[in-house]
Amino acid sequence: MTEPERTGPEGRLRIDLPRLPAPGALYRRALLGALPGMGGRRRPEVPAVELGVAGVPVDPAHLADYDRVCGFRLADRLPATYLHVLGFPLSLRLMTAPEFPIPLTGVVHVANRITVHRPVEAGETVDFRTYAENLRPHERGRQLDVVLVGSVDGTEVWRGVSTYLGKERTAGGGPRPDRGDRPTPPAASAHWRVTPRVGTDYARVSGDHNPIHTSRLGARLFGFPRPIAHGMWSKARCLAALESRLPEAYTVEVAFKLPVPLPSTVAFSASASGGSWDFALHDARQGRPHLVGTVR
Repeated sequence: MTEPERTGPEGRLRIDLPRLPAPGALYRRALLGALPGMGGRRRPEVPAVELGVAGVPVDPAHLADYDRVCGFRLADRLPATYLHVLGFPLSLRLMTAPEFPIPLTGVVHVANRITVHRPVEAGETVDFRTYAENLRPHERGRQLDVVLVGSVDGTEVWRGVSTYLGKERTAGGGPRPDRGDRPTPPAASAHWRVTPRVGTDYARVSGDHNPIHTSRLGARLFGFPRPIAHGMWSKARCLAALESRLPEAYTVEVAFKLPVPLPSTVAFSASASGGSWDFALHDARQGRPHLVGTVR
């Protein structure tokens, strides 16, 4: 390794990068690693390593583009989900390492939790660090958490935890449990038409060019009849609908259920209880759940 190294407070090896990596090169590495004989030896545990990068600025034009794609108002205050996009290349570098226990190709984003400690403004620069933890079995394979932390002037202002599932045919979970009858979805407060452009536009602003979101052929290679929306776009779009009602500091947590096919029409619902919100996204015609979430 050529990057500076030191041991972090949790005992992980800290590697500080001079700049954010380029996502395109990392996706190419992941695709090459999926070829027979090209992948490295996967470790049975998460690597005890933490990647960091300091002084990441916000490009106002990129922020405005992101706001438009996800439905936020154009403003200097960063949406909670924007720092996930800003720091995602660092997490991607971690996940595309040959020894990472779950290969990136075919991985499923099943949940995401973001904690905003205080609002972040566009004029601030952010220091990021990322690491993986909590590798555990799942009925369909194994899953783990990738943590991304944003700090300003040495103080943590934002934390995101993304849970990823790596499907494995040899998983010994037996038959999948019976889900029973689906509950009736709550009354919708809005309907959104989600077009194929959502996949390509969000790929542009997020740097997540996974072909399952942008290509019919790419989607079919991974078992989807047509492209699907990015899960973090769905989360961002729901937060945009609640934007004027969110507090200064909060935690927003979502579980991604069934993918949103492109195109489709989805139904958004939200209900308040005290200072909290419960929200969901369902298929507008059949009521199938796409996302359920809370703001606390």
